[in-house]
Order: sequence, then structure tokens, then C-alpha cells
Amino acid sequence: MPKNTHKIAFAGAATLGAAALAFSVVPADAQTTTTDAVSSARVAYSSQPVQDVKASVTDQLATTSVKVDAIEAKKKAAADAAAKKKAAAAKAVAAKTAAAKKKAAAEAAAHKKAAAAHKKAAASRKAQEAANRSAKRAAIKKAVVRHYANNLDGWIKHSLDIMKSKGIPGSYHGLHKNIMRESSGNPQAINDWDINAINGIPSKGLLQVIPPTFTAYHVAGTSWNIYDPVANITAAANYAADKYGSIDNVNSAY
Repeated sequence: MPKNTHKIAFAGAATLGAAALAFSVVPADAQTTTTDAVSSARVAYSSQPVQDVKASVTDQLATTSVKVDAIEAKKKAAADAAAKKKAAAAKAVAAKTAAAKKKAAAEAAAHKKAAAAHKKAAASRKAQEAANRSAKRAAIKKAVVRHYANNLDGWIKHSLDIMKSKGIPGSYHGLHKNIMRESSGNPQAINDWDINAINGIPSKGLLQVIPPTFTAYHVAGTSWNIYDPVANITAAANYAADKYGSIDNVNSAY
């Protein structure tokens, strides 16, 4: 192939196209020499148009590449935005969950504190009610004063209640039998003939107690009068408990 025909200029291509068009419209029975003219004619060419085409293609490819890059960038931006949105949503959910947990914990703590306060108040109220009941019972007990008959039976029973409160042993029978032997139940009885009387300290009262013994074994809360029936009985029972273990163990002069 000749060197000057390796490239076909755009203008030559256009001429060939026009010639081909002219040839195609000639009737079949017509005679023409167009083919010979075309074949014998020299085709003018130039490298500039080809370069322009090449540049145009390059520009188009560059433009396409830019568009592709723009599309990819847009996709990436969209993906980043979606990821950021998803992360923000997840963060919001996490924050909401944490807030809910914190609120629940605070409510639980408040409920626990309220329950403890209620329990404490209930315990305090219960203790106060118990104290009130105790005080009421004490007041009732204090208000209820037991009355004893002013006779031997009443004196013995009164003495036994005092003896019980002081831890002094003795029974109704033990007191009664000794009283009947010593004074026949007379609280004003006095022995003016025995050795104690000779010594100036006669025995006196229901259980015939001498003054020094009465003073030494006097029971707090009772009268200091040796002739007082209850004071005399309790002092004598206190003395008998110290010397004999109990007034019940005394069966003769003591």
C-alpha cells in the first residue's frame, strides 16, 4: 500500500461517501464513467482532522471518566451519609436506652427508698403503739389499787403481795399459824414478862417482834410503826427468811 494512502482524511471520506451516493442513484441501463473517475482521482488527505478526531475521542473519554468519577463520588457520598445517619440513629437509640435504664434505676432507687421509709415509719409506729399500750397498762395498773380488808385475812394477803414484790418467801398458812401462836391475831399485843421485856425491849405486834429486829428488818414501803399489822408481818417474815429460810419453817418462838 502506498505511503500516502495509509490515512484517509475526514474530507476524503466525505467525498467518497458522496461519490458512492451518486453511483447508487444511476439507473441500471445508464452508462457512466464515474467509477473510473473516482478510481483514477487522487484522494487528498491531511493528518490534522484525524488528530482532531483523536482529541475529540480523548475529550469524550475524559468527560465520561469525570462523569463516572462524579457518579462514584455521589454514590460514596450517599453511602457515607446513609452510614452517618445509621450511626446517628444507633447513637440516638443507645442514648435513649441508656436514659431509659437510668430513669428505671432512679425510679427503682426511689421506690426502694420509699419502701424503706415506709417500713421504718411502720416500725416506728408499731413501737410507739407498743409503748402506748405499755404506758396505758402501767397507768391502768397504777390506777387500779388493790383494796384489802382491815382484818387478819386482809393483813396477811396484803403482806404476801409486798413479800412477793420484795422476794421474801412465805405462805398464807405459814404466816397465819405463827400469828395465831404469837398474838392470837391481836396487832396491839405486847409481851411484858419474857426476857426481852426484862431487858426493856418487849416483843410487840402480830408476830411479836422486838424493836431492834423490826428496825433491822423493816421492809421499805411499809409503816415504821411496829404495831402496824402489815409492817409487823413483813418485817418478821423478812427476819425469819434470813434466819430460818422462810416463816413457814418457824414452828415455835423465834
